[in-house]
Amino acid sequence: QVQLVESGGDEVQPGGSLRLSCVASGSILGIMGWYRRAPGKQRESVAFISSGGITNYEDSVKGRFTISRNNAKNTVYLQMNSLKPEDTGVYYCSAGQAWGQGTQVTVSS
Repeated sequence: QVQLVESGGDEVQPGGSLRLSCVASGSILGIMGWYRRAPGKQRESVAFISSGGITNYEDSVKGRFTISRNNAKNTVYLQMNSLKPEDTGVYYCSAGQAWGQGTQVTVSS
């Protein structure tokens, strides 16, 4: 099974930006996605991208987050701009049945 490793999480102030990366140990032919779990809440979807580049976003991140992928590098990215405290959580990458270990994003003044 393919392994996924996320990176890029950090603590930033509201209005700041972060870029998350997720590297797969092998080729991913299908949809890749980002999820997040806020403290005390269930995991929710954030954004998805097909192998052909078609994207879909959760309403609260539309216009602020951008998902992209580099198939040659087996990598998916999540560019997060205009971050808000409610974006705080552990962000996970997923592809098929595989999940990464998560990377912590904290938005706080």
